[in-house]
Amino acid sequence: MSDLSTIEARIECIKDQKKLIKGNKIEETKLANELKALNLERAAIKAASSNAEQCDSQDVKKYTLKVPKGTKDYSDKEMAIRERMFEKITAIFRRHGAVTIDTPVFELREILSGKYGEDSKLIYDLQDQGGEICSLRYDLTVPFARFLAMNREHQNFKRYHIAKVYRRDQPSVNKGRMREFYQCDFDIAGVYDPMIPDAEAIRVMVEILESLSIGNFSVKMSHRKILDGMFAVCGVPADKTRAISSAVDKLDKMSWNDVRKEMTTEKGLDGAVADRIGEYVKLKGGKELCAILESDSQLSQNKSAMEGVHDMALLFSYLELFGVADKVVFDLSLARGLDYYTGIIYEAVLLGSDDPKIETSGVGSIAAGGRYDDLVGMFSGGKKIPCVGVSIGVERVFAILLQKEALSKVKSTHTQVYVIGIGGLLHERMAIVRELWDQGIKAEFMFKVNPKLPAQWTACEREQIPLAIIIGSEEISQGIVKIKDMRVKEVSVTEAKKEVIVSRSDMIQVLKEKLESF
Repeated sequence: MSDLSTIEARIECIKDQKKLIKGNKIEETKLANELKALNLERAAIKAASSNAEQCDSQDVKKYTLKVPKGTKDYSDKEMAIRERMFEKITAIFRRHGAVTIDTPVFELREILSGKYGEDSKLIYDLQDQGGEICSLRYDLTVPFARFLAMNREHQNFKRYHIAKVYRRDQPSVNKGRMREFYQCDFDIAGVYDPMIPDAEAIRVMVEILESLSIGNFSVKMSHRKILDGMFAVCGVPADKTRAISSAVDKLDKMSWNDVRKEMTTEKGLDGAVADRIGEYVKLKGGKELCAILESDSQLSQNKSAMEGVHDMALLFSYLELFGVADKVVFDLSLARGLDYYTGIIYEAVLLGSDDPKIETSGVGSIAAGGRYDDLVGMFSGGKKIPCVGVSIGVERVFAILLQKEALSKVKSTHTQVYVIGIGGLLHERMAIVRELWDQGIKAEFMFKVNPKLPAQWTACEREQIPLAIIIGSEEISQGIVKIKDMRVKEVSVTEAKKEVIVSRSDMIQVLKEKLESF
């Protein structure tokens, strides 16, 4: 079957032929028969097309245009802010000698199970495919431990990893609590002298948070051995230690009375034991708290607790040398609910923003980490590789940065030069842009044969492109170009609108000199 346009063209041709052969009965009959057949074919095509349109209109599926709960699309300007954030974080990771790795976005379920305490219920399980039962990764730490167990050549290793993780949590997008989100992790694996790697991990965390300028923050710090010793001297049964630790970890979100109720009512802890815990978790301070705990009549008799206190005292001395001790608070209410921590634990929280327009309440921790010496051994038959690390809560940081930035003023492109033609000059504009690209200069032009001049200026200004090259027929004939500095706020208005005329042969050199001065 021919297409409709071909049939209609042939029908018109036959009508013209009939005029030319008028009186020739044989030819007239042939054309009449062909015309009849073509009209029938045309009618059939139109009927089929009409039926198809009716079916399409009936079968059109209406989609719910939204993203899943706890996820988010990011615009070009939002991504520009995020990319700058990631670049700053990555630069600090590299400054400290870390190298990056990558791991699968899903792991065998047995790798993840039993590592996160009560938070294990937040793991996304996948349907069985090919006989392997898998789950989406909950964090980047457990996959890193599995990586170390599989790659024994990495015994002493500084790594960073920036990637997405997944949690079936109750989301709050405005406060940076998501179900799909990025983590930025820095870890030091290997056998070293005590507390030196721990001090560097905390230093890295402080450097990053200061570089992002999100407001005042404090790093709460404690030690699993101190907490375990504290629970022991208070009378917590060994089988309830992790459950009670998880309850204590909620003190940043709940009052002591609510936490105590959870301990006693839900977890079956004796009220007197809970009250003794309450006396300890009120304690916070600096290095002086180590001496207070050493003199505690009960805690001083617990070996585990004293090992933790001595670690803390040593760590404070290193943090002073690294210039970050003033950011750290020794806080016994910090418990960190994850099961794999074995030593120092820490968590950075915002104290508030200098800008009253920026809402920081409810944001929660913005970075956290600690020592996990036994995690690799779980995967390698008990062969331990001590590790310590920190994870930056970049989604929460981004939620704050987004409040600080006026999106309309964010430059999302990296374009350095916009080529403008007066009177079209498409081929000439394309030739100049190619020359700029060949020299590594980021350049654009308008995809129109004969674009209007105001539209080209508007495009250049809208994308905040700093330099414009202007050409017209006169410039082409003289072998020159005009270069205009389009910046307005960075330089004076006079300078911003000043044009320079340069020869085509000098164009690249002049552009590079200008771009280097920005």
